[in-house]
Amino acid sequence: MQKARIKLSSPDYTILTEICNRILEVAERTGVKHSGSIPLPTKKLLVPTRKGMPGGGTESYEHWQMRIHKRIIDIESDERTLRRVMRVEIPENVHVEIDSKE
Repeated sequence: MQKARIKLSSPDYTILTEICNRILEVAERTGVKHSGSIPLPTKKLLVPTRKGMPGGGTESYEHWQMRIHKRIIDIESDERTLRRVMRVEIPENVHVEIDSKE
């Protein structure tokens, strides 16, 4: 048996949760052990931009923020299960990494 660690990250929380549920559903259907959907700390990217024109006036800023949500799923799996996991449709804004250990 191999162990696979699936790392998922996305700025959209709802899509990320949906993909995690699909992967866990595949693992349950094949009957392998899994520990899953472990949330990691959310990364916040902050970008302050100046509102006014350059040169004059008061300095007032807008703060833009993008949050990146992360999840980890561990699966004890065989090759068949990993192939099924790879077939799950994943949108463009979800980043997936699969690390397998023996």
